[in-house]
Amino acid sequence: MKSDVISVTGRDGIMEAALKQVDKVAVYKELSPRGALHLRLLTEEMMALVRAITGTAQGEFWIQDEDGVYELHLKVNTLIDQVRRGQLISSSTAGKNEATRGFMGKIRSFFEPSAGAPVFSGGFMPGSSSQMYGSFAWSMEDYREQLQEFKGQHREGAEAAWDELEKSVVGHLADDVKVSIKGHTVEMTIQKKLEA
Repeated sequence: MKSDVISVTGRDGIMEAALKQVDKVAVYKELSPRGALHLRLLTEEMMALVRAITGTAQGEFWIQDEDGVYELHLKVNTLIDQVRRGQLISSSTAGKNEATRGFMGKIRSFFEPSAGAPVFSGGFMPGSSSQMYGSFAWSMEDYREQLQEFKGQHREGAEAAWDELEKSVVGHLADDVKVSIKGHTVEMTIQKKLEA
């Protein structure tokens, strides 16, 4: 099932519109109160990101579910030219953190390449980061697994990055977060398995 698609900008009222979508889905799918709360919390975090990034960009938000796995989708068109895309990808692998704080702040940089590219602590950006011409993909699940490995290797910055991830609402509640860039479109998907 796919919910209605909501147009999103940084304007007031976007949080309420998204939360109404969550409430409709929770009622329709007969989610438990805990499941509905988790979906709401994840949506609140995503909409806080929307307010921070969509001053001039237009985006879309929707919820999709299949076999109890719920996906919150945020798709934003950004103005990423080839030079900025190159900077984005090279900075991702270089791992320089100049302007982002907190786990969601770092994910925010995927949507704002001009403010600094997506960067993660400790001189690395672990996680699935497949790169093809004109596209980039990253996964929190892979990031988490590689951080555990890097902690075991006592790599610089790994412990701080792990703590930051664990303190994040999204890092704690979501089963996975995926970010992909294709052309001028950045899409974030937050996945959560919920029981009815």
